[in-house]
Amino acid sequence: MAMDNPRALPSLDVWTSALLTKSGAGRGGNGKVEAYGIKKLRELILELAVRGKLVPQDPKDEPASALLKRIQAEKARLIAEGKIKKDKPLPQISEEEKPYALPLCWEWVRLPEIYLSISPSGSKLLSSAIKDAGTFPVVDQGQRYIAGYTDDAALLINLPGPVIVFGDHTTERKYIDFDFVAGADGVKILRPILQDEHFFFRQLQGYRLEERGYARHFKVLNDNLYALPPIEEQHRIVAKVDELMALCDQLEQQQTDSLAAHQTLVETLLGTLTRVGSQQEFSAAWARIASHFDTLFTTEASIDQLKQTILQLAVMGKLVPQDPNDEPVTVFLERIGKEKERLIREGKIKKDKPLLGLANGMPFEIPDSWSWVSFEDVVDITSGVTLGRKVSGKRLVTMPYLRVANVQRGYLDLGQIKEIGLTEEELDKYSVMVRDLLITEGGDWDKVGRTAIWRDELPRVAHQNHVFKARCFLDEQNEVWLEKYLNSEVARNYFAGSSKQTTNLASINKTQLRRCPVAIPPINEQHRIVAKVDELMALCDALKVRLADAQTTQLHLADAIVAQAVC
Repeated sequence: MAMDNPRALPSLDVWTSALLTKSGAGRGGNGKVEAYGIKKLRELILELAVRGKLVPQDPKDEPASALLKRIQAEKARLIAEGKIKKDKPLPQISEEEKPYALPLCWEWVRLPEIYLSISPSGSKLLSSAIKDAGTFPVVDQGQRYIAGYTDDAALLINLPGPVIVFGDHTTERKYIDFDFVAGADGVKILRPILQDEHFFFRQLQGYRLEERGYARHFKVLNDNLYALPPIEEQHRIVAKVDELMALCDQLEQQQTDSLAAHQTLVETLLGTLTRVGSQQEFSAAWARIASHFDTLFTTEASIDQLKQTILQLAVMGKLVPQDPNDEPVTVFLERIGKEKERLIREGKIKKDKPLLGLANGMPFEIPDSWSWVSFEDVVDITSGVTLGRKVSGKRLVTMPYLRVANVQRGYLDLGQIKEIGLTEEELDKYSVMVRDLLITEGGDWDKVGRTAIWRDELPRVAHQNHVFKARCFLDEQNEVWLEKYLNSEVARNYFAGSSKQTTNLASINKTQLRRCPVAIPPINEQHRIVAKVDELMALCDALKVRLADAQTTQLHLADAIVAQAVC
């Protein structure tokens, strides 16, 4: 099937619209989006190339059988001159082994018949010796095209021409056309004989190799059959593949630019919701977004941004209307204050040193019926048990304890729970009760201040000193409101600005957590806000499920079209 045939690459939109979203890996990142459809398109191009369907055959070309004879003669010459070793004879290719029919002028060969190996033995560089800068490039079996540099000229491999570096452990394939130093272990250097090196690379690039983890893959590579075209057709195929791969690059860049522009648009429009003043302005801003809902929230990143905006609107008092009939928040806070004083007076909780007002002032304006407080005004905050403390000679009770890894943002991950021995005196102090808020002290930047609620998932559990425990003073308090507030952008910004930070880690201490400013609505409004947030989050989750289903359909469709195009 020639490339001029429109059936060869049908429905380009199928590939360019089939997106597979992967999780982000960095502060403020929107995630890496892999164009699965374009990936399948690249695979199809290579598949058509090695089947002889990408460019038309030319009857004037010298047949591949003549090229094969020249390759065999060249290999015999190199063996006779002692430049390469003689390989063991390979069996003839049976008809049953041939995976598909080739054009008449092509030949099936076993891969080892048509290349020679360049041994890097004695010329390898240990990974620990690779530098960021130097005279000579280092190529290894890792994903980076160039692993680094060295100044050791004695290790330099002088190439007779372009080669393909194959990673024995990784299956990485790299086209190298410059002298280099080989990285330690797993580097196989293949030099095609009397062929277009780019065509050889493209065919090796298209092999789907059995995954064997870190085991050796070179034998798996050599077990493949190789479709050998006439040399002139190899040149034409390479030119066409390069042309089409460049188009794929353009499509990919356009898609990346489009996704980046889309995310910026979503963030900008949602940002207007948190900046408006009156309810009338908010309603107008939301109406503008709602009218374009179907075009705005079409990616996982945009839906996640919507969820974060919902949470932000909730803690700013813009998600539900205020009710003048609600009990004033000042009365509610007075009851909390009196209960706190009683517990201190009776010795049930400790009295901390007074704070010097709210930390960093008030981050935004709140409704008149709300009040700003410090976090310690509405909860009792305690630190957890320290590992490695001295408890020798004391009777211990073994129980599970919660670490930073167990406390995620808004939920608990109890897949791996460790145990610790506590003394009788420590049991009540470090035990976690139902409705307690668990707040992470630190880790990387996103782990600071992560908050989840304990709901008696286990009969009895303690908490480590890197996880703070916050307990409400009154049964009527709404711990869910506090959890949502601490996981909102407002509190996350506070923790980021207040935390002690090193290169990769950040942490807050108890004083910084005590001073965290928290906006408190009337208790009835807290319940209305929590209910509305839960309702809207459920809708967002349903939107994500529909999006995932649509993407799965697109991926299957892309696979099906590839299968149809090469049959």
